[in-house]
This record gives sequence, structure tokens and C-alpha cells, in this order.
Amino acid sequence: MLFLGFSAGLPLLLVFGTLSVWLREAGIERATITFLSWAALGYSFKFVWAPIVDRMPLPYLTRKLGRRRAWLLVSQFAIIISIFWTSFFDPKTDLLIMTVIGAVCIGFSSATQDIVIDAYRIESAPPDLQTMLSGMYIAGYRVALIVSGAGALWMADIIGGGEYSFRAWSSVYQMMAGFMLVGIVTTLLNPEPKHSLIENTAFKGARDYLRFLLVFVLAIGAFVLGFYLTGDFVKSAKTVIVEEWGFNSAPTRLLLETCRMAISVSLAGVVAWLLIRARVVEMQHIHESYLNPISDFFVRYGRLALIILLLVGTYRISDIVLGVIANVFYIDIGFTKTQIAQYSKLYGLIASIAGGLIGGVLSLRFGVLRTLLLGAVLSAGSNLLFMALAVNPTTNMLLFVIVIDSVSAGLASAAFVAYLSSLTNIRFTAMQYAIFTSIMLLLPKVVAGYSGSIVDGVGYHTFFIITALIGIPVIGIILWVQKLVATQAVDQPVEGAT
Repeated sequence: MLFLGFSAGLPLLLVFGTLSVWLREAGIERATITFLSWAALGYSFKFVWAPIVDRMPLPYLTRKLGRRRAWLLVSQFAIIISIFWTSFFDPKTDLLIMTVIGAVCIGFSSATQDIVIDAYRIESAPPDLQTMLSGMYIAGYRVALIVSGAGALWMADIIGGGEYSFRAWSSVYQMMAGFMLVGIVTTLLNPEPKHSLIENTAFKGARDYLRFLLVFVLAIGAFVLGFYLTGDFVKSAKTVIVEEWGFNSAPTRLLLETCRMAISVSLAGVVAWLLIRARVVEMQHIHESYLNPISDFFVRYGRLALIILLLVGTYRISDIVLGVIANVFYIDIGFTKTQIAQYSKLYGLIASIAGGLIGGVLSLRFGVLRTLLLGAVLSAGSNLLFMALAVNPTTNMLLFVIVIDSVSAGLASAAFVAYLSSLTNIRFTAMQYAIFTSIMLLLPKVVAGYSGSIVDGVGYHTFFIITALIGIPVIGIILWVQKLVATQAVDQPVEGAT
């Protein structure tokens, strides 16, 4: 699990922080960079294809390696190919769409790997050993963040001599692809879990799996087509609204792109619904794969379920919206890649681990919800410290701000993972956990995609205030949940829950 955690953590920053620095050095606009953070929306929608990964056998590989290891190997090779693809194109001179394709493929492949690793961990050991496995997984994950964050920036700075160099960035990404061999070797050497069989499955043969996969592919195709076809309309509408009507460009772009995303998602949903109505897949398959895990959650938590989902979907919004543009901010106020690597990635990561330990202790001592509340307050408040860094951009101030922010984020994350685990029913662990983590990232990632436009419109100082303010409703939701938990006694152990 230590090495699989490394394999899972390595691709993350290659579509977030590290890629943002590369694009900014290549002269890409802030708004475009933060829009590209949507390339990682695969992490937010992984519950959509989780049933395919969970149930569909792969020709030859499943028979030789087993269901979990076969999908692990395929996803890891897909990550390597995607990273190599990204390394072949210079965003400064080549078509930016080539970099976008690579980033999307990295995100999709990495999210697929996460689905399999979660299932592999759960099926490999009894419940009393899950904490140990999770701890080793997180340790490997954080080591990978150092390698693909601080390590990548250091290597890019050394190879490029402090200046922008496509050769340097290309070499760094190719080295990152090489590090993925750690995951492949681990997959080949580890045994297949003994409890990886699906019981009472409605899927009877290869034809059922292929039809289920066809619906997924066509729905994704509809989403991509809708997003592509609405591009020119959004561009024209923005020109009219901003230039002819005189509205502010940042809110206008935010609204238009939100509508574009909503139209694309709706189109995908309509296509999937029509295919289901046409009996391309049996309704029994949909019930088994999607509806049963969802209905189980609502049955167990009743009217509190929607409020819990609201909390899950908004808890990380303050951190993620600021985090997408943090590296761009450091570059804009004059820090070098080496300084960002040393202070933001290395010291920040150490501080986040310390915050995680503190969060674990506080959760045991005072309860998860109280620790969640403290984490929400600290996460929102620490964002205001970036205003001080903008005024006084010294290395000491950078270190202070990053340490405080990272400790706050680590504390909040530890409490939040414990809370998500408590919501999961052991009969539907993989699917429900995928749903929770997808909801956790969806709204924050969508909003974060507009952070560059917001900064362009209002400046960094106002942006940092906004990121703090959007954390205030989260505090109210936690207090609301605490009150309902106290009155309904839903904090008592529920049969079947982990």
C-alpha cells in the first residue's frame, strides 16, 4: 500500500500545481490555466465509471492477474502514456489543446487507478487492519506529492537554468512517467485479493458488460460534443455582453462557462436516459450499479442525508479554489521555482502531515464534527494571510503563510476523511466512497476553474477575501449537522456502516 499510494499520488500535481507553473512560464494567461484545472474533473466524476471498473473483466489480463490487478495495470500504463504525451508538446509554441488532451487523460487514468486501489485495499485485509493500510497508503501518497511537486520544480529549474525551457519541462514529465514503474512493479508482485468476487451480479456475460460500457462511452461523447459545440456560442456571447453591453468580463465568463458545463452534462444525461429507455442496458444493471448504493445511504440517514451531502460537497471549497492559483500567485509576486519547491511543496507538505496528526488526535479526543468545525474555521481564516504575503513578499513571510495554511488544511483533511469513512456502508464501500469523494471535489473544482478570471477582474487581494468568505457557509452547515445529529441521535452506530 505504501508503493500503491506513491503511484496514486504522483499524477495529481502533474495536472494541478506543477502543470500550472509550466503553463505560466510558457506565457499562458491565468484564466486559461485555472480553466485547465477542469482537466482533473475525472476525479469528481469517477463514480460514473466505477461500476465498469468494479465489474467488467479485461480480456486475458483478468484471467492471468485477477480483476483488481488487471485494472490496476491498465490504468497505470494509461497514466504513463498520458504523461509522455503531455511531455511531447510545448504549450508556448504548439497547440494548447495537445497539452489539454494529455492533462485530461492523466486525470481520467489516475482517477481510475484510485477506484481500483480503494477496492484493493478494502478487499486485501480485515477491518481491523484497514487503518494500518490506509496510513501506509497516505504516507506513500505524500512522498509522491514531494516528488511530483517540489522534485519536479527543482529538476525543471536545474535543467532549465532558471529560465523557461521546454526541454527541461519535457524531461521532467518523462522522468515522472518513469517513476510510475513503482506502481507497475508493485501490481505485478502483489497477490490478488482473496475476496474480490462480485456476488449476486446482474451481469451475466461479456455482452452485458459491453452494452453497459457503450452507454458510458456514448454519454461521455455527448458531453464532449456539447462542450465543443457551445464553445463558439460562449465566445460570441461574451463579446456581446462585455463589449457591447459593458458588463464586467470576469462574472460574465463565470456565468457563461457555468451554463456551458450545465448544458454539456445535461446532454450526456439525456443520451444515457434515451439509451436506457431503448433497453441498450437492462434497468436491473442500473439498479445494481448505481441506485442500490445511493438508496442505502438515504435510507440510513433519512432527511439528514441531503444536508450531509451539502457538507461533503462544500467542505473543501475554500482550500481548493485558492490552491489552484496559489503557484501562479507565487510566480506573479516574484518567487522562483526553487523557492516554491522548497517552501510551498517541501515545508508545506511536512506542515500538512503535522496538521493531519493533530487532526487525528483532536478527532479522537473531541469528536469528528467538532474537529471538522475547527478545520473549516482555520481553512477560511488562513486564506486571509495570503493578503499579507502579497504586501510583503519575503521568503520568511512565504514560509509562515504556507506553514499555517498547510497545518490548517492537514487538520481539516484528516477530520474529513474520518467523517467520510463513517458515512460508508461496508456492503457498498467502493461505490459510496467514490460518490462521496466525487461530490467532495465537483463544486470546488468547477468554481476553481474560474479563479483566474476572478483574479483578472478583482485582483489578488479581493480574491483572497472571497475565498475566505465562501468558507463561512460551510461553518454554518457543520453547526446545522451537529444540531440535527444531537436531536436525531444519528451518531449512534448504524448496522452495516464502517
